[in-house]
Amino acid sequence: MKEVNEFSNLTFDDFRELAADNDLSRHEKVGFPDEYREGKEEAIFLDICTKLPALNSTNKRVLEIGPGCSELPVMLMDLCRQHDNELFVVCCLLFVDSAEMLALLPDGDHVEKWTGRYPDTPRLFEKYANKIDVIIAYSVIQYAYVESNLWDFLDRSLSLLADGGMILFGDVPNITMRKRFFSSAAGIQCHRDYTGSDELPNVSFNQLELAQMDDSVVFALLSRARAQGFHAWVVPQASDLPMANRREDILIRRP
Repeated sequence: MKEVNEFSNLTFDDFRELAADNDLSRHEKVGFPDEYREGKEEAIFLDICTKLPALNSTNKRVLEIGPGCSELPVMLMDLCRQHDNELFVVCCLLFVDSAEMLALLPDGDHVEKWTGRYPDTPRLFEKYANKIDVIIAYSVIQYAYVESNLWDFLDRSLSLLADGGMILFGDVPNITMRKRFFSSAAGIQCHRDYTGSDELPNVSFNQLELAQMDDSVVFALLSRARAQGFHAWVVPQASDLPMANRREDILIRRP
């Protein structure tokens, strides 16, 4: 089993290698220790569906960026192919990820698999500009922040949305939020329970944190989306999610 710090600073190519490693669990292949995700994916998926009501409608186009190979994209596949009165309601579901990750997901006649590092997928934008009803990037945007161009990631995603379409940038790690939590009584107790010691968490405010998303980045994403005519909000995760005390979601809607 890999240690927690072995999942730090991962790149697109690192995830390709994880996907090909048969000694890893499905959680480890997507960059999480088993203890962070095992038994928690149903709660995560419920939180996603609550924030994206269009997922429960028909005749929609759904894009998931970086779905990985856990049970979450499989749950999404099942939801987008609903059985009702012996008739299948098929909705178009698009997955964009590496060939190695996509090979680990089942196929479906309602699923399109797009190989590549998003948003370096020009044909996707040519085919689906202004046509996508729901975009999901769950625990993904932080890698775009470090490895590529975050603003291009945002802008190109906005260009895909149909009228009323929504984006969920979910499970965003915010280092400032993490510091606020571990400065609180609850955070200190959480740290002591985890470490089994009486030591205090190491927290330093007003300090540059290289390669870490913080409040300034989250607010800048909201500001840029709003300036382009989209509604945008920061929303909390459900309290029973594994990282709800230090991660949050960004929700964007085209009016």
